[in-house]
Amino acid sequence: MDSKRVLITIKTYPTPSTRYREIVCTGGVLNDGSLIRLYPIDYRYRSYSQWFKKYQWIDVELVKHKQDTRPESYKPVGEIEVLSDKPLDTRNNWAERKKYVLAKGTKDMCWLDKQPQKEISLAIIKPSKVIDFTWKKTSSIWSQQQLNALNQARLFDANTYKPLEKIPYEFSYSFKCDAKECKGHKKMIEDWEVMELFRKMRDNFNSENQALEKVKEKFLNEICSPKRDTYFFVGTVRAFGTWIILGTFWPPKTQS
Repeated sequence: MDSKRVLITIKTYPTPSTRYREIVCTGGVLNDGSLIRLYPIDYRYRSYSQWFKKYQWIDVELVKHKQDTRPESYKPVGEIEVLSDKPLDTRNNWAERKKYVLAKGTKDMCWLDKQPQKEISLAIIKPSKVIDFTWKKTSSIWSQQQLNALNQARLFDANTYKPLEKIPYEFSYSFKCDAKECKGHKKMIEDWEVMELFRKMRDNFNSENQALEKVKEKFLNEICSPKRDTYFFVGTVRAFGTWIILGTFWPPKTQS
């Protein structure tokens, strides 16, 4: 067991889990910029004192995850200590955040797609061109296995059970990476912020179509604006070894 100080940069939308009740894929960087995955974390069921935001430092006891052979995956043990009252600020074009997030540089997606996840399963990429942000309609209910997990959680945690909405869309970025031979990529994005923005806009406008357009406005026109130096946090899906986008990092471009 080892204590780690982690700057949180990744939080995905919760998914039901028979074994862990629900899972939020959480990740961040260490002091030297190394990437780390904290898995599993039942984030919504932890005490409020353990709730953290992106770009807050936390301290947590970790052990290497025995069932997850991905090199960056560690299992939290015990409570999480949130070390900072607020996220790292964005002054000077996000200088403090960039010091840690970009310390180890970036990879290209074409190279990552060829690597076994037992060698690398978390990375930061810098798309050379973001082509589009799209969505696909999916089921509005969880799979039977996921429903069983939710029912199990409801049965054993009647006093603390928290309903979990299934977002009926898959969101994706289409982009090109830095590889010279790149023919383009389309990767699903599972950032919690995408799902929460959709829910908020849908409720505000009482319209899924308007909500979807507002999400696109944010994640394409703002996050991937020509005025932004945009990066993607990417990671593998453990069961399949395929890569998805876990979050974005989009400091303003600086004058060269």
